[in-house]
Amino acid sequence: MKTKKEPRPKLDTDRIDDAVLALLYLNQHQCGVAWKGFDWDAMNRLFEKEFISDPVRKAKSVGLSEDGETRAKQLFEQMFVVKEN
Repeated sequence: MKTKKEPRPKLDTDRIDDAVLALLYLNQHQCGVAWKGFDWDAMNRLFEKEFISDPVRKAKSVGLSEDGETRAKQLFEQMFVVKEN
């Protein structure tokens, strides 16, 4: 028996983009690229904001722009780094 799906709540895409950008920073390699295995809508928004290279190209990774890396590092530290007292 199928259950009725509840309607999806309105999402805060800016917060989603921030989380994806922070996780791209975590996933970034020494050469400055990160695997692009995240939601395509979020990746496209990050590209439109000029934080990452074009996610549509054939490569399995994206590069972070200078502004993107700065913002990604800030978000990563804010969201995931444990503060010591």
